[in-house]
Amino acid sequence: MKSGTRSTDKSASKPADRPADKAGLSVAGKAASKHVGKATTKGSKVNRAWINDHVNDPWVKLATKEGYRARAAFKLKEIDEVFGLVKPGQLVVDLGSTPGAWSQYLRRKMGNVNGLAGATSSLNGTIIALDLLPMDPVEGVTFFLGDFREDELLQKVVVQMAGRQADVVVSDMAPNLSGIASADAARIDHLIELAIDFSQSHLKPQGALVAKVFHGAGYDELVKRFKTAFVTVKPHKPKASRDRSSETFLIGVGLKEG
Repeated sequence: MKSGTRSTDKSASKPADRPADKAGLSVAGKAASKHVGKATTKGSKVNRAWINDHVNDPWVKLATKEGYRARAAFKLKEIDEVFGLVKPGQLVVDLGSTPGAWSQYLRRKMGNVNGLAGATSSLNGTIIALDLLPMDPVEGVTFFLGDFREDELLQKVVVQMAGRQADVVVSDMAPNLSGIASADAARIDHLIELAIDFSQSHLKPQGALVAKVFHGAGYDELVKRFKTAFVTVKPHKPKASRDRSSETFLIGVGLKEG
């Protein structure tokens, strides 16, 4: 879940480059105030370089201008525009939603007043968000705090779905990467399994899953796992993803029977 650490593994949730992707400028500002003038160590120099890159990142600036909590909103926006996944009237589940940029995008896309989409229009559809970390409210979005592997929370989600299956499931869950290839691959694989398992139980037959993955050890196996679950599988790396980041996204459409 974009949650606490994005995963249900949320102690190992958001990746090392996650702050750059999901944190707002306020986070950069706090970091800057803490580290400016303390570049005497290699670590502080790296931190200052990250802060500089983050604050000057055009996607971060655009996110601030458009009122998004993180640049990650533009990743989902591009994926949606390329694959045409999200439409008003749908039921969409956002796994690992914190800080809420993907939920914000979904809310805007599914807002509908006289055919015009927007953040302030009435919501046409249902958006359910889950995370291990708290998320500031997004108008119209139902948020559940906790681990969706736990039956109690899952039942709350099912009740909120009111007998419907999801049209789209989006997952920006990601573990904290340790740099140990085998350990990181296992953590990523676990989160993908959770997203796929959830989709197989709660997604419409022709629905879609969007999930963040990382190139590296285990990537080919993740693609194979996706292909066992979905009729169509496509990888996509949005322009808003940093060039140096190994992240990409897998889009699975149409559940395979059995």
